[in-house]
Amino acid sequence: MNFGRLLERLAQLIPVLLGVTVIVFLMMTFTPGDPVDIMIGDQPISAEEEALLRHDMGLDLPPVQRFGKYLQNAVTGNFGLSFFHRRPVIDVIAERLPATIELSLVALILALVTAIPLGVLAAVRKNTFFDRIATVGSLFGVSLPGFWFGILLLMLFAVHLHILPVSGRIGYAYEVDEITHLLLIDTLIAGRLDSFVNVLSHLFLPALTLGLPLAAILMRVTRTSMLEVLSQDYIVFAEAKGISRKNVLIRHALKNALIPTVTVAALQTGSLLGGNMIVETVFGWPGLGSLVVESIFVRNYPLVQTAVLLYALTYVMLNFLADILYTVLNPRVKL
Repeated sequence: MNFGRLLERLAQLIPVLLGVTVIVFLMMTFTPGDPVDIMIGDQPISAEEEALLRHDMGLDLPPVQRFGKYLQNAVTGNFGLSFFHRRPVIDVIAERLPATIELSLVALILALVTAIPLGVLAAVRKNTFFDRIATVGSLFGVSLPGFWFGILLLMLFAVHLHILPVSGRIGYAYEVDEITHLLLIDTLIAGRLDSFVNVLSHLFLPALTLGLPLAAILMRVTRTSMLEVLSQDYIVFAEAKGISRKNVLIRHALKNALIPTVTVAALQTGSLLGGNMIVETVFGWPGLGSLVVESIFVRNYPLVQTAVLLYALTYVMLNFLADILYTVLNPRVKL
């Protein structure tokens, strides 16, 4: 692997992150609504007190100066104070981020373990009944709006059947000491199987809502890529040598067919962070997505800017890691 090229690719990420920061700052600045007015509400307050509050929040500075100050502080790791929490933004985000990470990882695992086997089987059994059912199912999964599908799941499993909880991460009676802040792991560390099952029950509906569209996309990509690989000459040659069909599929076909799947999975995993804003709001999930939605409504500029910057960083790093994984799956691919 060419480490010089690796560093060059990393350096290319800086303008992307800077551009995202500029766009988010401009959008928040020109969005109607004043955070000071929202914070004050109907409370009687003097002009002097309002001016003092505006100065304390840095809103009395011109937009260009505010942006420059934000960038200058961000370089040192200081992303400012949350307007409504009156605490460092990075601390507020750190409290809510583990819930989003846990939800996204479970949704991703659910999508991968479903999509890849179904995509391979659909390709191997092309034009059979199974292939047609898988194709229709993938179109169904891609077409479902997340907020609508999530509400349907809530109505069915939580409201009518009373099988699964409506919101939250864990029931009060099942709480454990948080070590990693990933409750699935913390419940196992504590040896609380009942708490582990309770966390899974809270995770199931939001993870299914996030993971189903992703699984549908990955299944389609895997099927298409697998069909293309199976038609290659080296696959025919491998079968002619007497290698078993199973070994041909796993050792030769699947490895090359997964390259497009890795690309799409990296892109879609980054989009999970953006998509979970709606899902977390629907399911009352106490993660970063719901926090960003709340912050947008109250014009909490520092928190929204920092959260979106984190989203962008995650997105570009996932794509960068996908590029590296290409070279592992196919050594002929160079960065």
